[in-house]
Amino acid sequence: MTTKRYGLVALCLLLAGLVIMAATGSVSSNAGPSAGGSDSAQLVGSTPSPAGAYSDYGSNGSASASASASPGAGAVGRPAGALVVRADGQLGPVLTDRQGFTLYRFDKDTAKPPLSNCAGACAATWPPVVNDSTTAPGAGIDQDKLGQVTRADGTQQLTVGGWPAYRYAQDTVPGDTKGQGVGGTWFAMAPDGTKVKAPGAEATASAAPTGQATATAAPVATMMPKPAQPDQGQVQISVVDNPQLGQVMVDGQGRTLYHFGKDTAWPMRSNCEGQCLKTWPPAPPVSPDKVKGVDPKLIGKLQRPDGTWQLSINCTPAYYYAGDQGYGDALGNGIDGLWSAINPQGKPAGK
Repeated sequence: MTTKRYGLVALCLLLAGLVIMAATGSVSSNAGPSAGGSDSAQLVGSTPSPAGAYSDYGSNGSASASASASPGAGAVGRPAGALVVRADGQLGPVLTDRQGFTLYRFDKDTAKPPLSNCAGACAATWPPVVNDSTTAPGAGIDQDKLGQVTRADGTQQLTVGGWPAYRYAQDTVPGDTKGQGVGGTWFAMAPDGTKVKAPGAEATASAAPTGQATATAAPVATMMPKPAQPDQGQVQISVVDNPQLGQVMVDGQGRTLYHFGKDTAWPMRSNCEGQCLKTWPPAPPVSPDKVKGVDPKLIGKLQRPDGTWQLSINCTPAYYYAGDQGYGDALGNGIDGLWSAINPQGKPAGK
């Protein structure tokens, strides 16, 4: 019995020793550094590889993500659509987009070659105007003046006369020109891409005695500069020859008269309201016996919703176009396929 008891104890001790040896070997193999292991293995707490040290730098997209998050990235405005020339009471002819928002140019850009130097925060305040398939020259705008420049983000920015075009974020309604003269480097665009200035501003400055401040004269709110024109006496409506359209009706100051395709004759009604009236002011009534070259029976008038009276020709409301600047100009003809100059018979001119 004694011998069997000792044999059992010896067996238990042997098994215990084997278990301890196995555990010790496992710990040693896991904790020891791998001298011949893979170079890609990295222990917790070790120093990471320097940025850019290996060819897979940026494979996680971190580099491109950082670039796209930079201030002003993607700060590009909407397309211009059909460009329009608007007559501003202070600045004269101003280039606008289809919605009537003023387009600007930046003195720090270049036109030859076209180059924009407005990016980042600048582009957020002055969103570049995108050039796409909807861009089109309106009346009074030379197609050859329009172009584009590729910005750093790959978008195509509209250029006029080589100058990149922008809008101003502080212009909140069509017709605003709050960006004019900002920083002495931002100016509204004229139809040919040159910068506009208040009429007479340079003359006033040059006429001032040295060292003497001058007050800027208040601009005269006229629809168009009063041009040199034939003496028509008391004639209030007459006919002039237009090279493209033939004979068109003008008022006593040579301003071309227009019809709007959305107006109706029976009943006679004007459908030009709100912002439309800024570009197309209603023509005032005239006396039928003060017309020349036109049948007096075509001349009438209608009362507008605000109580004012408007000239009608051939039972249709008549308007001026704010973009006409010279005697007999008919730059508004054909705009949006709805506006037409009027021939002596009271019909659309040129047809």
